[in-house]
Amino acid sequence: MMKELHSKGTRIEDIAAVLKRSPIHPRIVEAIKSAHALGCDLKNVSDANTFFIETILEHHGLKECFLEINTNPGFVDQQGKLRIFPHHDFTKSSHGCQHPSCLPNMCKDPKKTKIYLGYGLGDGDYVMPRKDVPVWDLICKNRSLIKAQIYEWSDGEEFKSVLLRLISRIISIDGNNTSANIGQLYSVDCKLNTMALPATTGHEAFPQALPVLH
Repeated sequence: MMKELHSKGTRIEDIAAVLKRSPIHPRIVEAIKSAHALGCDLKNVSDANTFFIETILEHHGLKECFLEINTNPGFVDQQGKLRIFPHHDFTKSSHGCQHPSCLPNMCKDPKKTKIYLGYGLGDGDYVMPRKDVPVWDLICKNRSLIKAQIYEWSDGEEFKSVLLRLISRIISIDGNNTSANIGQLYSVDCKLNTMALPATTGHEAFPQALPVLH
């Protein structure tokens, strides 16, 4: 596809301009910055490519929030054409992981406690699928196959609220619920601005995980 676009005169600057217009809800941007400020290790795992992801993250001031970007390498060659290669060259060998969420060109099975956010297949201790997208449809078809706790969201406001309260719960479970950590959840200085996050009134304010249907 990139070769065809280049042959038709599409410049790399044109591609970057389109990527920068990709909409991201401002509350999602705030949630990412808040999670980073709280000390979460944010890792991007995507079957896209480095050029696409880094262009979007840099445009929204989010690149420094991510510890790792695990995706297919992409670079601009001397002719100004975007070249994309698989993260793992599966034509030569397998990456060795048999986890069902893994793609042939990418392993998605880290070992730490994690919250998986996304549109496609993934794995985590907690899963936050957006309603009415492919991964949500897959979960609804057979929730018994999902071992993780499932917390749905439908817009940026709900995404931010669910994610930050889930982080608060994890901090509490891990025994690190110091007043400084919990306090940060509700007033986080994200370099550009200070965000007042919605106060919680206890466990009843946190959405319940979706039940597993048998």
